[in-house]
Amino acid sequence: MDKLTPLLDRAPTPEAMRQLRPADLPRLATELRAEVISAAAETGGHFGGGMGVVELTVALHYVFDTPRDRLIWDVSHQAYPHKILTGRRERIRSIRQRGGLYGFTKREESEYDPFGAAHSSTSISAGLGMALARDLTGGDNRVIAVIGDGAITGGMAWEAMNHAGSLKSRLVVILNDNGMSIAPAVGALNDHLSELRRGKLPSVFAALGFRHEGPVDGHDLKALLATLRRARDTQDEGPVLIHVVTEKGRGHPFQGPDKEQYHAVAKFDPVTFEFKTAKANAPTFTQVFASSLIAAAERDPKLVAITAAMPSGTGLDIFAERFPRRMFDVGIAEQHAVTLAAGLAGEGMTPVCAIYSTFLQRGFDQVVHDVALQRLPVRFAIDRAGLVGQDGATHAGSFDLGYMSMLPGMVVMAPADAVELRRMVATAVAYDEGPIAFRYPRGEASGTDDPQEHRPLAIGRGRLLREGADVAILSLGARLEAVMAAAHELSAAGIEASVADARFCKPIDTELVEGLARHHPLLVTVEDGAIGGFAAHVLNHLAARDLLGHTRFRAFTLPDRFVAHGSPAEQYADSGLDARSIAAGILSALRP
Repeated sequence: MDKLTPLLDRAPTPEAMRQLRPADLPRLATELRAEVISAAAETGGHFGGGMGVVELTVALHYVFDTPRDRLIWDVSHQAYPHKILTGRRERIRSIRQRGGLYGFTKREESEYDPFGAAHSSTSISAGLGMALARDLTGGDNRVIAVIGDGAITGGMAWEAMNHAGSLKSRLVVILNDNGMSIAPAVGALNDHLSELRRGKLPSVFAALGFRHEGPVDGHDLKALLATLRRARDTQDEGPVLIHVVTEKGRGHPFQGPDKEQYHAVAKFDPVTFEFKTAKANAPTFTQVFASSLIAAAERDPKLVAITAAMPSGTGLDIFAERFPRRMFDVGIAEQHAVTLAAGLAGEGMTPVCAIYSTFLQRGFDQVVHDVALQRLPVRFAIDRAGLVGQDGATHAGSFDLGYMSMLPGMVVMAPADAVELRRMVATAVAYDEGPIAFRYPRGEASGTDDPQEHRPLAIGRGRLLREGADVAILSLGARLEAVMAAAHELSAAGIEASVADARFCKPIDTELVEGLARHHPLLVTVEDGAIGGFAAHVLNHLAARDLLGHTRFRAFTLPDRFVAHGSPAEQYADSGLDARSIAAGILSALRP
């Protein structure tokens, strides 16, 4: 038994924890918070959300009969303390590492994770579904949905509450109100929660048919236990919402405040609490985008920027410092963000909608109906394209090439390096004939940056970078660096490759594609997207022009599976998109 954590050692599971006395729980919470800090020092990762729900996590597992009672965390980067208390303490230092624990809840990982929740605002819908299933099958367990870090601002949460409030099914919703999403929460709902914290009622939740309890101090275990027991033991029908007020990042060991309450942290020294951050060798793609957008806004007074609760993640916090009235953070509401941009475009503005690839999926219907169908010139800046590393499959930008490029009239670009991204920002801002998108990955941008570069590209024109007679490699996006390295490996093996940067997924450079097909026995495409993206457009064109008789064709895409978390280098190697795998695949294809 560790002398520093005697209670946590005695409580490796909720069943064991429930054998402790209520008087022991504050000490258990202290030990649990220390364990989260200790683990985060080794692994980094999502931190602030979990630190804020330590007491709530202890209380929930103490009062409710988990895993029989279903406990859903939303968003589940709050769930590090939950993982420690549910038999995963020994593996917590593997979190987000290849082969280790997932950074969010995951059904395959534990029976205590009844629902995987890595995108926000899903818990109430899932919980209501579980409650209805219980009612239909004669069960008597409880269902608890913990919704926090701004997830209540997502429209899906309100759709679920609208439905749940009209039913008699018993459901417990815990609103973890910490005033934050990743950045500070925004909007009228946040203002309403502030009023509720000051005791001004009635609440909008009661109006929707929920029995409303709170606000409750989320760090007062005595008050939490009493409130949760009432919710557990009530015989009243219908849903209850418990408003719990917490402090994101509570008990963090770092010097000074942080605007995101230490939402995510790098590895740090457990003694000095200094972060172990490697010095960047180059600006990130996000930073290049942000500075390019600011430069474009200097030239275009109608340019406005929109994000959905990710101002720092998309770089729009920097834009907002320069143009505070021209940046709109709409909260966790991608559907609204897209149609808001459509409305702005319809009135002659120049809207740039900056959203992560994985989150833009939530706004796809609006991209189709409200933007593409009306040919409105909305500019989509799609961050975190391709594989994103430790956040894993739920946050990977695997599908945007396919779901954007299939839309009529949509222009889709992907830069290979920093200068190309700057030119694509300029291209998108200048393009006024319909919707246009450019997608770029997480991390440092390759190539030599030039902040003065803002020449637009010719729509649908790629570039030839290297000539060779044996194989043509047509790359789209940031895998170009790996493609060039593969070409050098092939050259060492006596195979000379032409390498071209497509720049555009749609419209493709038909002249470039046809020339490569006619003059090489093998044409290969490389993209960091799923099947059905760039390669599909190239293959369709080759088939339409009867050029498949002139060349053989191979496509290097992400595999037809969800790629597990790990470092980006590990993920791309696992996916066959690193330089070695590309060279090996081409050599195999060239063999008779």
